[in-house]
Amino acid sequence: MPRWGAACFACNGMHDTAEPGQARWSRIWAQWSQFCCVTSVTAPIFLSMNTTTTRSLLLCLLAGGLAIWPLRVSAQSAADSGWPNYGNDASGTRYSTAKQIDRSNVSQLQVAWTYRTGALPYDEDLDHKAAFEATPILIEGKLFLSTPYDHVIALNAVTGAKLWEFDPKLEHPYGFSEVTSRGVSAWRDPAGVKSAKACTLRIFIGTLDARLIALDGETGKPCSDFGIDGEVDLTANVKMRDPGDYQVTSAPAIYKDLVITGSSEGDNRAVTLERGIVRAFDARTGQLRWTWDPIAPWAYASTPRTGAGNAWSTLSVDAQRNLVFIPTGSASPDYYGGFRKGDNKWANSVVALKASTGEFVWGFQVVHHDLWDYDVASQPTLFSWKDGTPAIAITTKMGRVFVLNRLNGKPLLPVEERPVPKSDIPGEESWPTQPESTISLVPERISPDGAWGKDDKEREACAEQIKAARYGEIFTPPSLQGTVVFPSNVGGVNWGSAAYDPQRHLLFVDTNRLPIFVKLIARAELEAARKNATDADRLHGEFARQTGAPYAMFRTPMLSPSGIPCNRPPWGTVAAVDLFEGKKVWDVPLGSFFPGGNTGTITLGGPMVTAGGIVFTAAAMDNYLRAFDSDSGKELWKYELPAGGQATPMTYTIGGKQYLVISAGGHGKLGTKQGDYVMAFALPGKN
Repeated sequence: MPRWGAACFACNGMHDTAEPGQARWSRIWAQWSQFCCVTSVTAPIFLSMNTTTTRSLLLCLLAGGLAIWPLRVSAQSAADSGWPNYGNDASGTRYSTAKQIDRSNVSQLQVAWTYRTGALPYDEDLDHKAAFEATPILIEGKLFLSTPYDHVIALNAVTGAKLWEFDPKLEHPYGFSEVTSRGVSAWRDPAGVKSAKACTLRIFIGTLDARLIALDGETGKPCSDFGIDGEVDLTANVKMRDPGDYQVTSAPAIYKDLVITGSSEGDNRAVTLERGIVRAFDARTGQLRWTWDPIAPWAYASTPRTGAGNAWSTLSVDAQRNLVFIPTGSASPDYYGGFRKGDNKWANSVVALKASTGEFVWGFQVVHHDLWDYDVASQPTLFSWKDGTPAIAITTKMGRVFVLNRLNGKPLLPVEERPVPKSDIPGEESWPTQPESTISLVPERISPDGAWGKDDKEREACAEQIKAARYGEIFTPPSLQGTVVFPSNVGGVNWGSAAYDPQRHLLFVDTNRLPIFVKLIARAELEAARKNATDADRLHGEFARQTGAPYAMFRTPMLSPSGIPCNRPPWGTVAAVDLFEGKKVWDVPLGSFFPGGNTGTITLGGPMVTAGGIVFTAAAMDNYLRAFDSDSGKELWKYELPAGGQATPMTYTIGGKQYLVISAGGHGKLGTKQGDYVMAFALPGKN
């Protein structure tokens, strides 16, 4: 069986680097994941799998559009539709006006072309972490995408033929916390529209070794006038602690002639970590134009100095109003806040800045004084409220959706501060209340009475686990006894974010429902805890250092003896929310651990929606790409991908033909089948 150590928990900003002596993951994991995660596995086989096997599978889950296109895309006809940003538009709606594929014909979709990136195998020590999470963008008839190791590839959008490929030659003598890239961004210099000058069209990528690189969209060669030989070193002025734990994994944002980026940090390592700054650079020269720090000045006045609060997910831009919206993570470390007194603004928030200057406009904190690793992992969704007011929707790991006025951050749907359980840890001052929204997408409470199992014995075993821990409602703090954290840090809603249909004012999300057990350990007892840990804990649990704090941390999924989550299924869904009414419209299981089970699975990836009334999403662990009726949630079509679809699909129309595209390369930590496929689907006989 594979060994699951601290590295397993990484999902951007949730990683504690493996310490000396921790064994590498076993190569057998690749074969095992193919066995247990595809739909050919029968229910009896799955249910008979031992705790060790399935706990391995689920533990990794716990870890955890940006470009404003300044010109009309001239290569497209009036009937064509594009996808110029990671979230299609800079508002992050993941909505396409394409409607050739609709409810009546979606079942006829066929593979139009397949491209193999060759991304794996790449590095023997890192491939087991690799996740192909990229969503391509479409610019002037070309698809641009990134691989887990930051290769940037340009494809012909009609045929899938490769046009060029760029290798950043990553520097990784120390390993990486994350091995993924969700995509790239594009910028065209308005001054070069009528010239043949190189780098008039620029493709930007942030890398795993913390560089911001500008490439010529025509050739893939670095733009020599950007930074130094086409790149900017992002480690400057961040007070680096550990190489490999400061990275960029999401596509940068574009505002006019600025490229704006945050960072991904491993925030369980210590109290004192890198600064979680957001920076804007000149798109032509790479010169730094502004910097915003989410948690200064209080963070740097504390002793020891806390860090992080970083923006590792995707930013959104309202170019008309000169606003960029920053989703931020927790201050360090995740599970102990004794050195970061107060509510910790502006960690765990969405903050609006003036895009041109970085000046603070407003902020809304979704979690005060985070003790649960509840980063804002989703890209904010910008939309118009029913009276035309510019609005923003924030989806969260707690499964709560906050709907605010985009101009001032005031709630458009009611938000109430509600009392939450207090911490019983010496030195910890948990915040007494947390904001409760009108919309809640997942269960927020767990108890022994709600334990679940495939039979009475399983159910009783789960009930006993819950009884032995501190449990109850959401925001129950970590403890020395051990606490059931539910929802867990995998979500609710994670980096897959949301899709929004403006015609139906419906918001679509993929959700997760998985409890974890979190236990704080007195610093002096950490080594004894490691030494006395059970084989299962050594193999599958994470002992996080939280260096500088009086407490280390251990966490593991809460599972039955056969390895099934101790809460009732479904464990993952796709859901629709009417934002105007503030209520859930439908919610259906997404994926299954075994045929006919309808259990839902943990999801990593997100949905997109079209004017044809279709919600497309993969994300689940059974490797299927699915289409749902956006009005009812009825499943209309599915296709088994050759590898895991832990990415968000996109669509576009060229020459009157609509294509649906998904990256299918799996997720090493999630345990889905890995690969290197980019697949396009289309209707037969359409021109």
